[in-house]
Amino acid sequence: MTTQQLQDQIQSKKSFLCIGLDVDLNKIPEHLLQTEDPIFEFNKAIIDATHDLCVSYKPNTAFYEAYGIRGWQSLEKTIHYINEKYPEIFTIADAKRGDIGNTSSMYARAFFKDLNFDSVTVAPYMGKDSVEPFLAFEDKHTIMLALTSNEGAFDFQTQNVDGTELYKVVLETSKSWKNSENLMYVVGATKAEYFTEIRKIVPDSFLLVPGVGAQGGSLAEVCKYGMNENVGLLINSSRGIIYASTAADFAEKAREEALKLQQEMATILK
Repeated sequence: MTTQQLQDQIQSKKSFLCIGLDVDLNKIPEHLLQTEDPIFEFNKAIIDATHDLCVSYKPNTAFYEAYGIRGWQSLEKTIHYINEKYPEIFTIADAKRGDIGNTSSMYARAFFKDLNFDSVTVAPYMGKDSVEPFLAFEDKHTIMLALTSNEGAFDFQTQNVDGTELYKVVLETSKSWKNSENLMYVVGATKAEYFTEIRKIVPDSFLLVPGVGAQGGSLAEVCKYGMNENVGLLINSSRGIIYASTAADFAEKAREEALKLQQEMATILK
């Protein structure tokens, strides 16, 4: 999917909502546990109920890898279902990969070729040769961790390096990498006050923003400081939507929560 196609979808749906499919078998409705593939059945119901309200789905691969080969098969079925039934949806493999070049090439192949995700999250700690193998894939996007929403973000990301905060160094440096036009960045919603500085460095890039909803981030604040003329934001909500109910009406309740965010986004887009 090209950036223009993503922008067109945002305008068409009046939404820049990304729904995280982070499935924990201990939290899904009990009746699904009797099915052959509870994770996929849960995802399928959520996707069918919300696909017209969001522009992206983001499975966190840890929630699938934790269940071994069956979990990976559930992930594969989920992404294939989205690609076949709702091909306009932008898909994100939240895998946070990053290793030496030849290993990153294999990671990229796994998510872009085998599973056919539109994008994958990566950690930039090892530098450009760990990220450029992902950037080499045409019409695929690499979403690099920039400033995250977790408590430990302050351990490294905001430390000064010759008078400049490290996350700013990372952002600026990444712009010089080959095919950097395929980069997007992860910026946590709980760091809304930093968006102004981030936009000075990457004014045109898409930002994937987790932390709205259950983690306490403010959609209005993120949009105030982080939105650009092409919107440039993908706001992720996971638990607040997919676990809105643990009863038989879980998909309907998920839609209700997604609709609240979509309506707020539609108002902002006006």
